[in-house]
Amino acid sequence: MACRCGQVGLEATGAPIMTVVCHCASCQRAGEGFAALPGAPPVFDSNGGTPFVLFRKDRVAYVRGGPLLRAHRLTPKATTRRVLARCCETPMFLEFAGGHWLSLYRDRFGADAPAIEMRVMTGDRREGATFADAVPSYKTHSIKFMWRLLAAWAAMGFRVPAFKPIMEA
Repeated sequence: MACRCGQVGLEATGAPIMTVVCHCASCQRAGEGFAALPGAPPVFDSNGGTPFVLFRKDRVAYVRGGPLLRAHRLTPKATTRRVLARCCETPMFLEFAGGHWLSLYRDRFGADAPAIEMRVMTGDRREGATFADAVPSYKTHSIKFMWRLLAAWAAMGFRVPAFKPIMEA
C-alpha cells in the first residue's frame, strides 16, 4: 500500500483481521479535516463512512518514506492518532494507543483492497445515509468485531508491539 504520490509505502502481510467501514463521529470529523488539506484524497465512502483494513501491528512494516509520515490528533490529549504522508497529505492509517492493530485506510490498497465485511458505529452515521447492500451494519461495535480483535491479540500472545515512532504534528 502506498500514499497517493508513492513516496511512502507500507507492507501488510498475512490476512487482515477484518475490513470495516466506520461511521463514528471522530472518523467523520477527521475525514472532514483531511478533505480541507490541499490535494488530499477523500477518505469517505459514498455514505460518509471511513473504510479501513485492520491488521496486526506485527504484520505491518514501512518499506519507504517513514520520515515523511506525521501524526494527526483531533485534540492534544487524544489517544488515537491518524497518520498522514506529508508529501501528498494522504491518510495512511489510524492507531489506538495501547492497541495491537493498525486500521489502514482501505483506499491505499487500490484494486487489491479486500471486500468490506461490516459497518460499525452506524448510530453516528450522517443523516440520510442508507445502505442498499447486504453488508452487516452495527449501531456500535459488534460482538463479532470485538471477538476478531481479541482473537488476533491472543494469537499475538497478548502483546502490544511498538510501531516505529511518527513525527507529531
